[in-house]
This record gives sequence, C-alpha cells and structure tokens, in this order.
Amino acid sequence: MSTSEVWTFLFTYLIPILFFIYTGTDVILRNSKKVEHRLLFLTAVVYILLFLEEYIRHQLPISHSPALVALWFSNVGIVMPGLGFHFLAKFSGMDKVMPRYLYPMIFYLPLSVIIVNVLSRKEVISSSEFIQDGVWKYPVYNLPYYIALTVSIFISILYLVVLFIGKAKASSQEHKAIFHLLIFGVILCTVWHVVFGYFQFRGYLPPYPYIYGGVIWCFFLRLAMIRFDFLNFVTKRYEKLFNLNPAAILLVEPTGKIKEANPSARQLFDHIDLDQVPFHKLVNTELQNTIRDKKEFKDYETSIYNGSNRVEVLIDGDYVSVDNEPYMILIVRDVTLQKESQEEIRYLAYHDPLTRLPNRRYFYEKLNEAIREAEENSQRLTVILIDLDLFKETNDKYGHEAGDEVLRHTARIIKEIADPIGIAARLGGDEFVLFIRHASSDTFVEQMIARLQMRFVEEELLYREQPISVKMSMGASFFPDDGRDGDTLMMNADKAMYKVKRSGKSK
Repeated sequence: MSTSEVWTFLFTYLIPILFFIYTGTDVILRNSKKVEHRLLFLTAVVYILLFLEEYIRHQLPISHSPALVALWFSNVGIVMPGLGFHFLAKFSGMDKVMPRYLYPMIFYLPLSVIIVNVLSRKEVISSSEFIQDGVWKYPVYNLPYYIALTVSIFISILYLVVLFIGKAKASSQEHKAIFHLLIFGVILCTVWHVVFGYFQFRGYLPPYPYIYGGVIWCFFLRLAMIRFDFLNFVTKRYEKLFNLNPAAILLVEPTGKIKEANPSARQLFDHIDLDQVPFHKLVNTELQNTIRDKKEFKDYETSIYNGSNRVEVLIDGDYVSVDNEPYMILIVRDVTLQKESQEEIRYLAYHDPLTRLPNRRYFYEKLNEAIREAEENSQRLTVILIDLDLFKETNDKYGHEAGDEVLRHTARIIKEIADPIGIAARLGGDEFVLFIRHASSDTFVEQMIARLQMRFVEEELLYREQPISVKMSMGASFFPDDGRDGDTLMMNADKAMYKVKRSGKSK
C-alpha cells in the first residue's frame, strides 16, 4: 500500500471515526444516567463501527468484502433505526403515551433481520459482488441493496413525522427551536441518502458515501447542544437553578474568599465587591465562629451592610466538596421588608397609627411602672389629661383631613414637652394624656401646663394656608395625693379636666 493510499484511507475513515468518538464521549459524559444520552452514545458507536468496517475492508483482499459487508456493515446498520426512533420518542415525549408492552421493544423489532441475515446463505440486504476501481472496492448495487436503502429513507421520513408531532406539542420556544434544528438536520440527511445512495459516484467518492450523512446528523445535534444547552451536563441543571434562584447563593472557600456568587447575590449586595471582600468581614463574630467550626446552621438571623444600607438576612449554611476541596455553600434570604413589617406591627400594637404616639395600652403599662418607681423612691408623679376644644367644629368646617393635621400637630408638641420628663399618649379621638415623673410641686406642674399652652399659641397650625386655632382643656392629678394606681389617677385627672372645661378656663 502506497503512502498516498494510507493517507487517503486515514482521511476518509479515521477522521470521521475520531469525530464520532469525540461526540459519543462528550454526550455520555454529560449525563451517563439519562436514556437520551445513552442512545446517542450508542448511535455514535454504530457510526464508528460502520467507518471502521470500511477502513478494515480496504486493508484486506477484495474477496473478504462480501462477508464483511454482510456480517458487519449491514448488521450494524440495522441497529441504527431502533436507536433513532427510541431517541426521538424520548425527546418528543412519545414514550409517555406509548403502551408499556410496545415501548421500547417495538423500535428494535428490525433486529430480527440480523438473525436472518446471519443464518441465510443469500445476501438479504447487501451486495455480494465487489469490483476494484483504483484504491476503492465498490459494491455492485443489486435489488437487496436498493430495498435496504429505500427502507432506510422511509425510516428517515418517519423520523420527520415524529419530530413534527413533537414540535407541535412543544411548550417552550427553546424546545421548538431544537425540534426545528433537528428537522432540518434529518431533511439534509435524507437528501444526502437519496443522492449518494441511489446514484453511483464510482471513481469520485468512496463506497457507501451515504454513511457520511451520520456526520451531518451529529453536527446538527452538536449545534443544538451549543445553542440551546441541549443534552447538557447533569450539573448544568443545577447551574441554572443557581443562576435563576431568587435567593442569594454564595460558594465560599475555607479562607472566606467568595468563589462564586449567583446573580441574585450580586444584586442584593450591589455595593460590595464580592470577588474581593471575604465573607467573614460581612458577618458577626458568632457566625464567623460557627463557620470556622464547620457547623451546619439554618435560618441564622443577622444584618449585613451593603454599603450604607443595612440588610436583614436569614442564612442557611452547609458544606460541600468541590474538586476534593471543602467549601461552604450559603443561601442568603433578604428579609428586610418582612422585618420592617413585623416591627411596624409590633410598633402599632403599642402606638397610635395617626400620631405615632403611644396608645392607651402602652401608656398604662409605663404609668404603672412609673407609679411603682415613685412609690419606692417616695416621689410625686403627675398625670395630665388633655381634651381638644371645638375639635368637632374643626372637622365640620375644614374636613377630616384637617382634623388629622390638628391631631398630628397636637401630638408633636405634647411629645416634645413630655419626652425629657415623662411619656405622652393618645387615648383616642381628641383625648391625649401624659405623666410627669418627679413632679416636685404644684407650681412646677402649673408651669408645665402654661408652657404647653404657650407652644400652641406660638406654633399656629396652617392648613392650606388657613390658620387653625388649637385650644384644649387640661386636668391634673397627683400621686399619691389623688390616687395610688393608674386608674384612680386617670379618673381624678378626668374630673379635673372636665371641671376646667365647664368653667370655661381653657385657653
């Protein structure tokens, strides 16, 4: 055999073999447990065997060609349709509607032809005569050959039927696009089989040139794999979950360096360079120690500062091995809004939503605490009850929105007066109350009431450029002179306030 013949056979047969080896290995390594991957791997093996047979046949005398083609080439080719239909049934979802007694055995019924082909002394689906033309050993096309070729083309048409049905039922555009690509590939392969199967190109092309249609088919499979993550690695599904998960996910090295962060993590901590800042610097010492001790944790509540913004988070942490190295995987959930909502609910349980002052419940709790403290220290305490005068008239004249502004204005001034020395609250409606700790004398309380009245004179309320006068009646009671508990003090302050209101002494 000359050097040119060696290179011719290497280029003609061994390069496609290498291509199919690469394709089959790539597919099976992506997910060896999935049926579709196994079927395409076996398809690549079949094509490898076809090209390998042709390579070996051309190394042997022509007298060996009939036996090799009949026992190897033809029988291996019979396996191809079953693998193809089985794969398309899985990919299109046809397997889910097929009866169990048919699937998948029906696809491999043609394999019975192999037994007939081996046992028969006649060439059932292949040529028995070969002629030498240059370096090539060509078969003499006969009736069995054309029958086998026609059947294979008919099978390709059935492939198209399955693919079109699958495309019609596809639920996503990406799935439809994969079907479209595979349909185009099958059409090209079918045309290739017709042209290079029925017509002889003796002297120009190697024998059985239609088998190169397998290269076209595998090319379109690889194109689908590249464009649409078709037949992707088993880990790819987890990569998609990683990238699409709305929770922030971090993969952290033992040193604290963040190895990977999903898009949600980068969005949550958009003011932090996660590629440079160690995770340990973002959390408190307790969590750092937990991580250092490699303890699993769940729903750990902490705060992380994203620039100047404080983010309330819940963190779940566990440990994984990546490339034989230990890593910590963290799922970080932003609960800032939930925390704010919970705090608001807790706040409103003890505060008036309109004025933001403490409500009756909170005031009574704090008043009873102050009474116990005053009793222990033998001190005086004063409760001042406040009722707005002519508040209903203000509502009627200006509207309820103006009334709300009056209540907020009143609450702000009362709170500012009470804050250093006591607590103010809104009891409801137009009633307010405050208590003053360490009320040393009646004069001190009278001065406090006068200061309060003066503030309302000095800070007149403007509503839509209209001045609204705020007047009030106030009554005071003293601990321990007027009562030794909150209810009694409130009752006596109410009596004093109504006494002022009836006498018309409110200012």
